[in-house]
Amino acid sequence: MTEPAIKKEPTVINDVNVSQLGETVEAIQQDPDIAKFEFRARNRWLGGGHNRSTIQSFYGACEEDTTRTAPFVLDADEPPLLLGTDRGANPVEYVLHALAACVTTSTVYHAAAQGIEIEAVESSLEGDLDLQGFLGLKEDVRRGFQQIRINFRVKGDASEEQLRALSQMSPVLDIVTNPVPVQIHIERESRSR
Repeated sequence: MTEPAIKKEPTVINDVNVSQLGETVEAIQQDPDIAKFEFRARNRWLGGGHNRSTIQSFYGACEEDTTRTAPFVLDADEPPLLLGTDRGANPVEYVLHALAACVTTSTVYHAAAQGIEIEAVESSLEGDLDLQGFLGLKEDVRRGFQQIRINFRVKGDASEEQLRALSQMSPVLDIVTNPVPVQIHIERESRSR
């Protein structure tokens, strides 16, 4: 008589299923194409500084993902001081959000993979921007952030050195700190009269 298989409980650290993470790493090592993803966003201008992005579909693990039944909707605008109607965070504020979210997630996931327990993470970000660049008033002034400062407060078992190394694994940190080729394709339509 064979004994019934014992179902092993997954290892979970920092609310991350480390067992499943390990399986994912093994699968990618066996088939690197599984690691290739394409994320997408669609955007529509609504007037003035107000525009709306919808995010729903993506490609990953060699197939189209169909698990999202409804899109995430993100409104962007400018504050009244910058001639907007304040219907959403402005685009550079979304960059700060994306950076904070990605560095946090990357730190927590990589800590979990290394068996490091994290109890809490909080961050505050500041980005310096000079409108003279955006407005084309000074060619030597960058149009985007001149500097971003991230201040983290982490409660857990990791040393400052470990946390610094873990934070460097963030894809958005890589995007912000290294040039990324961006292709712009424009389809021009004549105005309706």
